[in-house]
Amino acid sequence: MIDARSHSFADRHVGPDSAELARILDVVGVASLDELATRAVPASILDAAPGGVAAGLDTLDSPLTEHEALIALSALAARNTVAVSMVGLGYYDTLTPPVLVRNILENPAWYTAYTPYQPEISQGRLEALLNFQTMVGDLTGMEIANSSMLDEGTAAAEAMTLLRRASRSKSPRFVLDTDLFPQTRAVVITRAEPLGIEIVEADLTQGLPDGEFFGVLAQLPGASGRVVDHTSMIAEAHERGALVAVGADLLALTLLTPPGEQGADACFGTTQRFGVPMGFGGPHAGYLAVHTKHARQLPGRLVGISVDVDGDKAYRLALQTREQHIRREKATSNICTAQVLLAIVAAMYASYHGAEGLKAIAQRVHRHAEFIAAGLQAAGVEVVHGEFFDTVLARVPGRAVEVVENAQAWGINLRLVDSDHVGIACDEATTVEHTASVLAAFGLTAGTVVDVAPAPFGNRTSGYLEHESFTKYRTETAMLRYLRSLSDKDIALDRSMIPLGSCTMKLNATAEMEPITWPGFSKLHPFAPASDTPGMLQVIEDLQDWLVAITGYDAVSLQPNAGSQGEYAGLLAIRNYHLSRGDSHRDTCLIPSSAHGTNAASAVMAGMRVEVVACRENGDVDLDDLRAKIADHAERLAAIMITYPSTHGVYEHEIGEICAAVHDAGGQVYVDGANLNALVGLARPGRFGGDVSHLNLHKTFCIPHGGGGPGVGPIGVRSHLAPFLPGHPMAPELGEAGPVSAAPYGSASILPITWTYIKMMGAQGLRRASLTAIASANYIARRLDEHFPVLYTGENGMVAHECILDLRPLTKETGVTVDDVAKRLADYGFHAPTMSFPVAGTLMVEPTESENLDEIDEFCEAMIAIRREIDRVGAGEWPVDDNPLRGAPHTAECLVSEWKHPYSREVAVYPRGKARPKVWPAVRRIDGAHGDRNLVCSCPPIEAYSD
Repeated sequence: MIDARSHSFADRHVGPDSAELARILDVVGVASLDELATRAVPASILDAAPGGVAAGLDTLDSPLTEHEALIALSALAARNTVAVSMVGLGYYDTLTPPVLVRNILENPAWYTAYTPYQPEISQGRLEALLNFQTMVGDLTGMEIANSSMLDEGTAAAEAMTLLRRASRSKSPRFVLDTDLFPQTRAVVITRAEPLGIEIVEADLTQGLPDGEFFGVLAQLPGASGRVVDHTSMIAEAHERGALVAVGADLLALTLLTPPGEQGADACFGTTQRFGVPMGFGGPHAGYLAVHTKHARQLPGRLVGISVDVDGDKAYRLALQTREQHIRREKATSNICTAQVLLAIVAAMYASYHGAEGLKAIAQRVHRHAEFIAAGLQAAGVEVVHGEFFDTVLARVPGRAVEVVENAQAWGINLRLVDSDHVGIACDEATTVEHTASVLAAFGLTAGTVVDVAPAPFGNRTSGYLEHESFTKYRTETAMLRYLRSLSDKDIALDRSMIPLGSCTMKLNATAEMEPITWPGFSKLHPFAPASDTPGMLQVIEDLQDWLVAITGYDAVSLQPNAGSQGEYAGLLAIRNYHLSRGDSHRDTCLIPSSAHGTNAASAVMAGMRVEVVACRENGDVDLDDLRAKIADHAERLAAIMITYPSTHGVYEHEIGEICAAVHDAGGQVYVDGANLNALVGLARPGRFGGDVSHLNLHKTFCIPHGGGGPGVGPIGVRSHLAPFLPGHPMAPELGEAGPVSAAPYGSASILPITWTYIKMMGAQGLRRASLTAIASANYIARRLDEHFPVLYTGENGMVAHECILDLRPLTKETGVTVDDVAKRLADYGFHAPTMSFPVAGTLMVEPTESENLDEIDEFCEAMIAIRREIDRVGAGEWPVDDNPLRGAPHTAECLVSEWKHPYSREVAVYPRGKARPKVWPAVRRIDGAHGDRNLVCSCPPIEAYSD
């Protein structure tokens, strides 16, 4: 009988087996992983306990098997009470069609995909995101929507700064409606303060406040449930030189006149109730939409339509120079990601239901609310607002707590507004039985409940969702085939290694993914009573404790729902720490020239001035320039942001000196945790000089990328910064600091992924993963260095977990570019490495620990074969403008057209024979400039197909 424990989870997660690892280590030139650790990682930071792992990790429990971990996690889920949620405030229960659960949320073809920077092999998810943009634009009455934001609160904050850029007003004042969701209000206030924006709050039903202001933020419906037509308010704001953004519920907009038709300049909100579970707060796809004249002000990502070299329609990320990592300190936002997986679910929910189905759901939701309101009024209970969509506000003087407790006894959570008011929100999952129980909680007997004839509601006259993407896929068969056709156009981790440097595209194990759709986690409202969520809170507490142990920090916040938000939260903590000490003059942030551009953008958003520190030729921070910059800005120095291992993929041996120099000048050290997967189990940033770090759970700790989101970017801090971790108005236990995300614990429903990963790996497994990733990167560096020189190495000739291949000399000699190599890799069946970051004209390669040696060797052989093709171009055998690299990628369709190339069809599509399963790109190389000149970012109107 086979022992079920013969393979630990670490054996399943880590790709190379013992024989493969021995071959890897032999090429690298070390005898063991332990020797690799001493050769690659500076002795000054190597932090080992007697067991070999970094001190602190020995507190982790012994690893569990997959089944043991799932049993333990299911016990935690069972401790949660899945009540009927009628709290509202932007979070609603929804009925996700099973075809979307199984074929998107639970399908690795969708959840393991990377950001579509290589559009030719990302056409499926790009089309799905174009559908999302079309859906949002149609429902809001706007022409342009981006391909999702992190959540509603941060979308509102981005709307505020967009209005500031677009407005001609010089006033720093910004008006918030008093009927905003409380979490939205709090996130906007957090964002406004460092930017010098003065917040003014006003009841917009009573008119706009006196004085000048550059913009207004309103909600439709409001937090109280009230529905207000904002047409006259918007007109008055425009007359006074201000712009207006409206937070709009998309389901309500199937019935109500959309803000775009009321004159609003921008719309923001969430698509959560379109099939995305509440999940204790996330992840959910927020949205931001504008009229065409403000299209180039939109932050984040925007999918557009272009053409490929054959003139065929093709999708791509439009206006890519807007990406914030390129704009650096000139960035208008630090958002460089989206909530792609959740945006796709929302778009397909709309596609599956169509306009008629969504309208029917909205009408049913409203009828339930109407029934509750009529019942309350019949019993003499005051209903505060006569115009509402899904939320009823009841006034019960002195009885609100009693009513809410009565409802809890019936298994229903209502919103306790204050001692006199109760909010009741209906949603897609509300039933007649639920409405009867709500009325009973108010003390109404069956005899006092009256039957209510449906009254006409809504005034929308414009059409929406008329494109065939929203009319064609009504049956499960049709939707199933549509989803499959889209995923077939993409390369994700289920088909190939994705060797992206700085992005850590490693195994997202099925056992880790399974719990995210369990009702015990997915159906929790983020503002549910703590008595309902002890299991979820235990997952959060466990993760905080484990991340403290792993990083060496003293406290962790899990609220930031992306790496960019983690950066921002960490810098805010530093800023507020200095302010608390009276050091308001400390506003300068030092950032090495090699840093990821979001570092600079985050610093600017946190109210800091950026000073760039030079790097040496070997990629390390130039200590002389650092000391000079510190001397120049000593009194104003707030912080340094440094990525470790460096963005160049090496362990800088002078990290201790860098940290000490900044501390001696009174500054704080922010260690960007983007590359933490090269430290886990080996060294702890909180012990070698860091004061704060953000951690990418979607990279180091196995939360999948999902095509560009979701992510989680928690921050770890030393004890002196702990009081400045993000708080939340609905979670007083988190403290008084402002929130950076809409939900108290960010994207909580995907935290079980990381919980399960750490639980199954244990301390030794985590260390093994880090060292195997380092070994595999050094193996690739050794194998490819003679063909593509490795640009940077550390003191011992070692790289960290990634290496940079320098193509610039080849480009100069042959004309073959880094783009040509990236596109040609698609013909070989591989996703390209990271292009031209952090150095233009290079490829950054990261194999991770989860790829076995066969796959790594396949990639190396593909790169070596491509080098031979480059040599043939250089020798004049193929012309620079017509060769397999410049013609890549090659589609099946191009083979059956007239062939005029100087290379064969076989060379084009089977460059190494048929040894590897063929992945056919959906389109040929895309003309990005054409797409930017002819910006189209939504599905063409149906009339466009009449030709």
